[in-house]
Amino acid sequence: MAGSINKVILVGNLGKDPEVRMTQEGVKVVNLALATSEQWRDKDTQERKERTEWHRVVIFNERIADVADKYLRKGSKVYIEGQLQTRKWTDQEGKERYTTEVVVPRFRGELTMLDSARSTGMDAESPTIAPSNNSAREASTSIEHLDDEVPF
Repeated sequence: MAGSINKVILVGNLGKDPEVRMTQEGVKVVNLALATSEQWRDKDTQERKERTEWHRVVIFNERIADVADKYLRKGSKVYIEGQLQTRKWTDQEGKERYTTEVVVPRFRGELTMLDSARSTGMDAESPTIAPSNNSAREASTSIEHLDDEVPF
């Protein structure tokens, strides 16, 4: 479908320290567990309610991954821009499994640290990290392919 958009914007807090791994090609990939919460007051009881949603975030952009690895910690508040991707795999018992993740691709996406510089150990204000315009080189580097098929 021409003109479709796949863009996710989240503001939340990390539930644990970033998990860093390297691909077979030596490219850094960072996984984040990001919590977003909404609060409301129950109409009937006037009781304050809260619901937390957990999001898996995978950062393939090397510059953004470096910043996430260096400065983010459990509890860090961040703004993340990426896209939704669902991938499929077969587990050890032979069952097909699916997971949906917010992916910050190699040549798009954004990460803004919303914590104060003091709480992250930085000397300056928290940066906004957007990818470089070197997309041709980055796009040509192979990554683990995520399944493009919709699971239904």
